[in-house]
Amino acid sequence: MTNAQMDEFEKLLDETLSKTYTVADIVEGTVIKRENGGYLVSVKGAKTEAFLPDKEIGNQDEADKLQIGDVREFYVLKEENDDDAMQLSLKRIAYAQAWAQLNDAKNVGDTILAKVVSIVKGGVLVDVADLKGFIPSSQLRTGTPFEGLVDTKIEVKVLEADPKKNKLILSQRLAVAEQRNQVVDDVISKLEEDMVVKGNVVRITDFGAFVDINGIDGLLPISEISWQRIKHPSDVLALGDSIEVKIIKIDQELKRISLSLKRMTENPWQQIEGKFEEGQIVKGTVNKVATFGAFINIFPGVEALLPIAEMLGENPNPFNLYKVGDEVEVLIKKFTPQEHRIALSVKDMKKD
Repeated sequence: MTNAQMDEFEKLLDETLSKTYTVADIVEGTVIKRENGGYLVSVKGAKTEAFLPDKEIGNQDEADKLQIGDVREFYVLKEENDDDAMQLSLKRIAYAQAWAQLNDAKNVGDTILAKVVSIVKGGVLVDVADLKGFIPSSQLRTGTPFEGLVDTKIEVKVLEADPKKNKLILSQRLAVAEQRNQVVDDVISKLEEDMVVKGNVVRITDFGAFVDINGIDGLLPISEISWQRIKHPSDVLALGDSIEVKIIKIDQELKRISLSLKRMTENPWQQIEGKFEEGQIVKGTVNKVATFGAFINIFPGVEALLPIAEMLGENPNPFNLYKVGDEVEVLIKKFTPQEHRIALSVKDMKKD
């Protein structure tokens, strides 16, 4: 064999035996020499010795235990190239194992526990096995982060686990959906209409709020939150609130529960029967102003309408005459509490 053939053979042999390792790989290596600031490690398949910096060994106990000749598993911290040797880490082995476990959880669909550590733009940061993960707002059960989540442990599903990008994305919403499917029949079987139950507000929308009742979400419509007119559920409720509600409907087929908060108190329209009468002058507070008139609160939870036609002046402008919070005197022109209607007048009150 000529020298040229020998060189070519050695080159092919070297390429056959060598292996490319990338960041986050786990490799087996032998500690062969102490060097300034660390150790040289022989890794099978690597073109050159890898370097293990002292700061990547771990605590002092781990550093004292490390001996020349030790065969260990190492985490690839930096890939080798033509200019630099591969860099390794011992202390990140647990870190790599945690990533592997999370990736397994993702593949099989396991639910894991995560501790919420802070609220950030667009979601929350969590701690999972000493790794930092992110739950986007869209993947939170509440749909919106709130301070009450911090320091709590929640069940989540893994959406993405990429150690090379240090990217861990999780979903609480999927974990809750799975849990609901598992317990919904059992929970609903123990509930009855008109039953009073305790729950926590877990989501607020324009049309109402969702309340966790023993692991499943019941809908509390905005119309069932208060006897008094409210603009938005958040005027009365906040995420995380613990409340008592009445079950007003159970849909066995769709596995849905409808709730009421206002029915936990007496209907104010029933309370006012016999307390007011037509022709009576009463004091009230302006709750809302509209183009067609103003809504006046004349009793807690009871709104009466003062139409624009019953205001003073020609072509009166309600927005110029009244502001929310104003205290006013009005005359009850029509009183039909059974229909939840009371019509008011200022114009008739001023007649001689």
